[in-house]
Parts: sequence; C-alpha cells; structure tokens
Amino acid sequence: MGLSLTRAAQWTPASSGTGKLESTPMNESLLKEILSFAEQFGSQHPQEALHVFQEPLQWSTTLMASDFKTDYDISDSDVQSNERDSEGLPLLQLSPPTVSVRNFSQLSKLVHLAEDKKVEEVQACLEENRYPVVKILGSIVASILQGEDTDTDVLSLVDKVKDQGKDSEVKVKLFLFLRNLDNKLLSKCLEEIAGKIRLDPTAVKNEVDSLKQSSIEGEKRVLKSIQYTSDYIFSNGCRAPPWRQIHGEMCYLVIEPCDTETLCVTCSTAGVFLNGGVKQEGEESGYERTSDVHRDLRTLLKSRSPHFAENINTQDFAVQEPPSTQKVQHVEPVDAEERGQPQSSYEQREKNVNENARQSLYKTGGEKKYEPCPRWRNLGLTSPCGEAEEKKRSKSSGEEKSDGIQKRKRGAGAKGKMKAEFSASSLPGRPSSQKIKTSAGSMSLDAFSESSSESEEEEEQPERRQESNTDLPSEYWQIQKLVKYLKGGDQTATVLTLCAMMDFNLMQETCQLAIRDVGGLEVLINLLDTDEVKCKIGSLKILRKISHNVQIRRAIVDMGGLQSIVRILDSPVKDLKALAAETISNVARFRRARRTVRQYGGIKKMVKLLDCVPNLASLSANQEKDVEVARCGALALWSCSKSTKNKEAIRKAGGIPLLGRLLQSPHENMLIPVVGTLQECASEESYRIAIQTEGMIKDLVKNLSSDNDELQMHCASAIFKCAEGKQTRDLVREYKGLQPLASLLSKASNKQLLAAATGAIWKCSISMENVAKFQEYKALETLVGLLTNQPEEVLVNVVGAVGEFARIPANKAIIRKCGGIKSLVNLLTGTNQALLVNVTNAVGACATDMDNMAIIDQLDGVRLVWSLLKNPSAEVQSSAAWALCPCINNAKIWGPFQAMKEILASLSQLVA
Repeated sequence: MGLSLTRAAQWTPASSGTGKLESTPMNESLLKEILSFAEQFGSQHPQEALHVFQEPLQWSTTLMASDFKTDYDISDSDVQSNERDSEGLPLLQLSPPTVSVRNFSQLSKLVHLAEDKKVEEVQACLEENRYPVVKILGSIVASILQGEDTDTDVLSLVDKVKDQGKDSEVKVKLFLFLRNLDNKLLSKCLEEIAGKIRLDPTAVKNEVDSLKQSSIEGEKRVLKSIQYTSDYIFSNGCRAPPWRQIHGEMCYLVIEPCDTETLCVTCSTAGVFLNGGVKQEGEESGYERTSDVHRDLRTLLKSRSPHFAENINTQDFAVQEPPSTQKVQHVEPVDAEERGQPQSSYEQREKNVNENARQSLYKTGGEKKYEPCPRWRNLGLTSPCGEAEEKKRSKSSGEEKSDGIQKRKRGAGAKGKMKAEFSASSLPGRPSSQKIKTSAGSMSLDAFSESSSESEEEEEQPERRQESNTDLPSEYWQIQKLVKYLKGGDQTATVLTLCAMMDFNLMQETCQLAIRDVGGLEVLINLLDTDEVKCKIGSLKILRKISHNVQIRRAIVDMGGLQSIVRILDSPVKDLKALAAETISNVARFRRARRTVRQYGGIKKMVKLLDCVPNLASLSANQEKDVEVARCGALALWSCSKSTKNKEAIRKAGGIPLLGRLLQSPHENMLIPVVGTLQECASEESYRIAIQTEGMIKDLVKNLSSDNDELQMHCASAIFKCAEGKQTRDLVREYKGLQPLASLLSKASNKQLLAAATGAIWKCSISMENVAKFQEYKALETLVGLLTNQPEEVLVNVVGAVGEFARIPANKAIIRKCGGIKSLVNLLTGTNQALLVNVTNAVGACATDMDNMAIIDQLDGVRLVWSLLKNPSAEVQSSAAWALCPCINNAKIWGPFQAMKEILASLSQLVA
C-alpha cells in the first residue's frame, strides 16, 4: 500500500487535497486485493494483527451501532471495543459517522461486519487515509517502503530488531507483509496492462521521428518543434517513470504547433492525449488527462491545430501504424550480474532490449550518461542500456556455473552452531554427492544397484530454459533480493527472510527457478545442517514446495541435499520429521533419488515414522503430531516404493504390519498414501501374500465405498494386483466388495479410476462364483458398453473381464444382444499386445455360441484372428490359435469348404 496506492491507483483530480479513487477496472482489482489482505490478516497472522498502529485509521463509515455484536461496548449510537491498547484506549471506536481503528485485528473484524459493503468500506478508508502506511508503521518505516534504496534500508531496519525488543520485531514482520502486498499490487497492475493489445514504444518513436523529419524541416513546416521531456530510455523503450508505466504511459512530449499554444502530450498504450503539463518528472498533478484519447499523434494534432490538419495531407511522409496484434512489452530487468543469474540467461534477456531504443540512447546520450534512481532498480525495472555491455565485459571468466546453480565446494566440517552473528552463506557444508566415499564393507553392492525393470522417469529429462523473449515477472527479482538477505543476515534476519519468501507463490515455476538461479537452493540446504530449529523448519517448508519442480528435484540430489533431509528424519522435533518426509516424497520421484534415500538408511527411518495410533476416537495434540508424521512418512514411502529394491527394504524394515495398522485410520489424507504404497508394492508376490494374511483385504474393500475417487482408485488397484490368488478373490466376495466394484463402473469419466475398477473386476471374475454375483449387479451389460471409446489401459481390463464372463453360456447371449461381438471384432485390428491377447480369448469364448459365430464370420472376424498368427508376440499367437478352435468345431455348420481351406493355409503359415 505504498507505491501501489500513491502511484498505481487512479485518483480523481484533488480539490483541497481530497482526491477520490476513480471507478476503473484497475482500481477495482486493487481494492479487491487490499480487501482480501485486510480480511484474512487477522486469522493468518494473529500476532502481527495485534500490533497497535502509530496513529489510528479514521474514515466515515456506513456501519451503525446495531451492526456490532459481542466484544464491543455499545452505548446508544457509540461503540467501543473491549480490547484496548497499553494506554487504555479502545482499539476500535465508532462515533457515527466516523470510525477509528488502531490495529489489523479490529480492521479484519470490521471488514467482516460490513458484509456486502466491504469494498465500499475499504475504499472510504483508503480515500480518507491517503498514506495508510505512515499511520500504521510511522513515517520512518513508511519512508523505507516508498524510498529509493530498499535493500540497504531493509537490512538496517532488520539489524535494529536485535536491540529494540519483541514489538519492533513484529513491526519488521508487518513491514515485510505490507511490502509484499505492495509488490503484488504493482505486479497485478503491470500484468493487466501487459495483457491488453495497444500502442507500443516502437510505434510511438517511429511516429515522432517521422514528424520531426518531415514536419519541422523545410519551408512548409507544420510544427515548430516536438521534444521528449526525458532523455532516459528504459530497456523496454519507455521514457515514462516506472510508477507511470503502471498506467500504461510510455513517454511525454512537448509539441509547439505553428498556430496554437504549446501542447503537453502523453503517449500511452491506450492512445495519446493532452496532460496537465508534464515538464519534469515528479510533478504528479501534471500527469492528469485533460483531453480525449486519440489513436495517434497525427490524429490529436489534427484536432488541435487547423494549420497542421490543412497542411499535413500535402506532406508526403509515412506514419507507421501501431501493430494491431502486438502486446505491450513488460519492463524487463537487465541487471543480471548483481542478481547472480547464469551467463546464458543473462545474454538471453539482454537480447530483448529494444534495438531502436538502444540506438536512440547512444545518439542522445553520448556526452551524458543517464542513470535510473535506485528505487527503479529495486522494482526490477532496468539498468541503463549501455550497462549491460559493461557488465558482460567485466564478467569473471573463472566463474563456474552449471544449470543456473552455483556449485560451491563445501568442506566436510561438523554441524555448525547457530552463532549470534549468524550467516547462512558461512554455514558448514557437506560433501557433494559426487565426492562421497565409503569403506568397502560399509555398504553392500546391492545398495548401490537398482532394478533394471524400473523406468528412468525424469532421470534424463532436458532442462527447460526460459525463451529469450520471455518477460520475467517482478516476483523473480524480489525473491532473488530475499536470497541476498539469507546469505548475509544474522539469525533473526534469516528467519524473517524465510517467512517473507513463504508469502510468495512457491508453486509457481518462476519463483522456484528464481531461488535456484541465484544460489538460494544451496543456502537452503546449508540451513538444514544448522542447530537452529526455526531455520530448519523455514528451509524445509520452502524446499517442500519448490521440490515439485523437476529441475529443483535433480538439483537437490546433485548438491547432496537429500542426505541432509534424510538425517533430519532422526530429529526429536516432530514438525521437522514431517516436513523432511514430505520433502522426500517430492524429491524421490526419479530413480537416482530413490536409490540415494535407500543408501543413506532413509527407508528404515521412514518406516519408523509409521509407528503411531491413528484410529483413536480423540487424539491429544501430541498424538495429532504423531499422526501427521506418519502420514508424511507414508507419502515418502509411496514415492520410494516405485523401486523394486526399496519395496524389499520396506518389507525387511517391518513396514507391512505398520501400513496395515494405518489402513484402519478414519482419515482419508492418511489412507491415500498408505493404500498408494500398498498397491505399488502389491506387484511383488511377498506383499500380496502379506496383504491377505494381515487381513488388509477387508479394509481395502471397506474403502471402496469412500467418497474420495483417488482413495477408491488405489484400493481397486490394490485388489486388482492381489486378486491373482483365489483366496483373495474369495475374501473380496466374502467382505461384499463386488457390488462397490460394479458401482465404480458408472464413473466412466475418471479414466484412472475406471482402469483400476475394471482391472479388479477382471481378476475377481476369474472365479465363477464372483461372475454370478457380478451378474446380479448387471455388470456385464455395463462392461460391454465400455468396449468402445476408451483408452487402451481400460480396454485391456474390460475385454479381459468380458472374456471371463463369456465362459458362462447365458452370458454369451447377453454379449451378443448388447452389441459386444462387433466391438470385440473391431478390437482385433489393434496393435496393443496385451489387448490382443484378451480380445482373442474373448472372441474364442464367444465363438462357441453358433449365433455369435455367425456374426463373427459376417464381420470377417475369423480372418482377423488368423492374421494374428503372424504377430511377433508368442502370447498373441497362442491365444489366437486357441480362438481358432471353436471356429474349427463349428466349421461343418457355417461353411466347411472355405473354412477348412483357410484354416489349412493358416496352419501352414504357423508351422512355417
């Protein structure tokens, strides 16, 4: 609410110092963001919300005494809050129509009380408190928010925290929250402007140059002069100051026509118009629009100067029209060296600088070098165009960078103690993953090998780079500044900076890569080896989110960070264990990471996390933490269980009975990773036997009736894998699991769930008792309807189930009546070998019915089955040969001579 309110918001002309917010889409967007901030602040930051403002915020409200309920002292029309400050003054006071609020807690409550008038209240508050930050934090702190050099000022402000007590620490946090809101509002305005298709700086420059050359020179000139008010050009081609660029303004001109007074013109993305007289930057009143908006300069001048309008048509010069489809360029920073960007990214961004703007700068700035003020740099807007070249030349040739991550050699020192002068950059490190040495007998060779059946997944995925013409949002640069604080701050500054970083959307790729590109990932990993719990928690909370990014996952493993995270699993602090396990669940999504977890004893440690009592009626706060730790441990094991050797390690560590106990939990968020782990491990026979003997089938069947599709899918998938054994199939029927499976067929839109359900039905229908039960629920008719327009993973299971159902004579007629024969024959032309095996089995089973056989012959199905004898898969050949048997048996009935001829030809091919 600093620059965004004073400069980004659109105000009506001020009369006696009381301007109003204009009714514009941009203002509405700003008001909604500020409303959301104020509304949620009390619940999201309760400690900071209690901080008493330096001065109360006062405005005329529409609220009455009747709108206030409990927690307030109501006397006639006056209202006072029961909460008071240290001097005994009420934190909220209403004397209609004026309301006075002294902290964010009361402000949040008042906004909630306003109900459908929330936006109006926020607008009234901002209009009557034009500089709210001054009243909230005081003029000194507010000046930093609106000052020129925020980097230096913020660091000095943080340093004062150590000496001024707890209240000042809260004030710094409050300052950081307000600054983040300010940056968010500015970014939102810039995005809104950038999304519109308007004029751009190049089109304006071309038109100005054209007017200068053709309209001023010569005897028949139509203008006396045309000049820019600023010689400095930003890298996006704009000359307007950054806080005016937010409004879409690009430059300002002073034009002197031949027959009228001097015109002060604003060129914006929306068009050109007259202003109040911008002669020099900083005179805010001069920016106000005083005319209609015109399409271009030529049109505006025609409307203002009759001489220009009369003579311009006789001039033979071309005015370049603004591109109708070109979007307004974002302001793009070029100060990459300061921010620690890799050379390749730096060069890509440098190419984005508009060439025309750069040439113009060199022409006009040969004698004097124009520099932007520090505040513009801090907004991440630009550095002078020539500075990029200077920095590029001065770049050290000895600096080594790889994938944007600065690799530092770290000593193998012991864990560092958190000192008074804490510095994240000087924290003790650990050997990198490439330098780890172990004794020959310390680990078996098996620990370092991996299952050959496991896919590489992300292992060799190429890194995606930002395109050279991609504009980086302001969050990218803001996060990189925060990483600087992490590198150079003390303990308190580090904790505050971590909190500030978490306020960003760390699930956004730009924010994730910003942390990596400036070396922040290494700093976060170093923090894991300190003894300060708060720093570890903050670091893990950030790593947990950014590790959803493939490149970040690989970088964490490359830098040896996974070993540090695994070590934290032994911590006595439950919050740390939970965060570490959840981070591992994200990182261990590729083979090398899963192998690393196993090598450093992570599997045993994660299995220990599962030891809790999750199914009690009521849990204490300590037990709730145990359950959360177990949930995160199950998530980590789920990711690791994709490795065959890890499955064996989980079993040897005693994970199966613990997973079985957690399977009885009433909480879905616990059940999903537990069942996910079980269904992943159920591909191994030892697990299938254990699932059956430990009594888990009953719980799996029970959860088939859950309302959660993901939980249903994993339960069905586990049953699919376990139902290879007859005892499991009987248990599913005994625990009444067949009806829930049949009902899942109705969720045809969820293909993953449908594939799991049809797979479970297929395997369960191997037992004829189950087929009879399924028919009570009309499962066959539904399955036949799923033979078309489904993905192959669903079709394989559906056809397999239909083939099992077709072993009962009555079901063959049902398949025919539902149109299933034609669908099965059509699938014989596919290429999926698993599908072809099941289709030929199903066709063979249906062919024993003479009516079905006639339809198969009509559709040329016999020839299609015979053609599969040449399939390269022996399994397909075998199932095709078996399918031909009923064709031979029925040959006497439906065409002996032709049939036998073709059969003999096919058999000769098979023998050959």
